[in-house]
Amino acid sequence: MKTLVLYDSQYGNTQQIAQAIAAQLGPAEEAALKRPTEIDLTALTGVNLLVVGSPTQRFMATPALMTWLKGIARDGLRGVRVATFDTRLTEQQIQATPVLKWFVRKSSYAAWWLTKHLQKKGGQLILPPEGFYVAGMEGPLLPGELKRAEEWARQILNRSLMAG
Repeated sequence: MKTLVLYDSQYGNTQQIAQAIAAQLGPAEEAALKRPTEIDLTALTGVNLLVVGSPTQRFMATPALMTWLKGIARDGLRGVRVATFDTRLTEQQIQATPVLKWFVRKSSYAAWWLTKHLQKKGGQLILPPEGFYVAGMEGPLLPGELKRAEEWARQILNRSLMAG
């Protein structure tokens, strides 16, 4: 099964999560780990599973990642299983700041936007979007989040194998 884990990261937190996920999905020759600046759309050729992650910035995915995804043809992900994740503040951090609470209600998180975009391109969502928590705007990741990412990746793998 050819897999691509595509991610963007500003402070390294999303990169750590993406690395943990890719390591669970297979060896590097089967599960490529790339940033949007490292590859072009031809990297999607033959991909069976696409996992996409971004830090939540302004309650969206990063501009670089969204620009890359917008280049995918209308049905360019037909037959491709997809999963999305993001890094974000905890629910407690958001609830403690009224303006953040309002924005989350109005806009959501990066993974939600990624999912919406990938499905519009024909991708088949195999798990709900997942959020991994950081201790502040720049991180670090909260304890246990890498372990949780590994477990989530195993769920992706199991669902992919059952679907394929």
